[in-house]
Amino acid sequence: MHIVIVEDEPVIAQRLKRQIGQILVAGKPIIKWFDDIEDASNYLIEHSIDLLMLDLNLHGENGFDLLKEITAQSFHTIIVSAYSEQAIIAFEYGVLDFVAKPFKYERLEVALSRFTDKTSHASHDLKQLAVKKHDGLSFIKISDISFIKADGHYTQLHYVKLHYTQLNLAPHDVALHDKSIDKLSMLLPKQFIRVHRSYIVNINKVKRLKIGSGASYQLLIEGEIEVPLSRSRYQEVKSLFS
Repeated sequence: MHIVIVEDEPVIAQRLKRQIGQILVAGKPIIKWFDDIEDASNYLIEHSIDLLMLDLNLHGENGFDLLKEITAQSFHTIIVSAYSEQAIIAFEYGVLDFVAKPFKYERLEVALSRFTDKTSHASHDLKQLAVKKHDGLSFIKISDISFIKADGHYTQLHYVKLHYTQLNLAPHDVALHDKSIDKLSMLLPKQFIRVHRSYIVNINKVKRLKIGSGASYQLLIEGEIEVPLSRSRYQEVKSLFS
């Protein structure tokens, strides 16, 4: 388990390092600490990590700038900051949790449990996902996403623009997101269901369930797109339409 702390106050950084080590002792975490964005960015470019603990005010620099720079890795992020008014923006970046300073051990424990519990969803109401474009970041509304497809260490977000839906054309745009399908599934609201090892669907976008030859199953998504449904997920998904 590889964790990076980006925090410019040494006392807080050492406290985080000590308490993370206590809470995640079973995972034998390797914890690195950086006090500025440049050093942290250089490290993240060269190393794969599991969790980023990020402050937002780093010697006057904005911690969000680090998230904008680093999109090639599939790590989770927990914000630890006194700027609680930035929580909504943080969740739009897809962070796992926002821990407000000053924080208690118990609050940090809750945040880290969201990281370690692979079957749970984050409790916040995620509204958008940030994706990197050539000219900066774009935000895709969660409600516009029809389905998500695994693409190596990344995921493809297939989404429908509202004005096309109103015209009943429903063409899908596709955007590449930097998180893997396993990690992204932890962030999504409950209407997103894992239907296949490579697919997550927004159940609100499903028109019907199709049964093919050889006991194969598909879900027909808005826009007349078929998504495979694994046999192991068939009964669970079928019950949602009962």
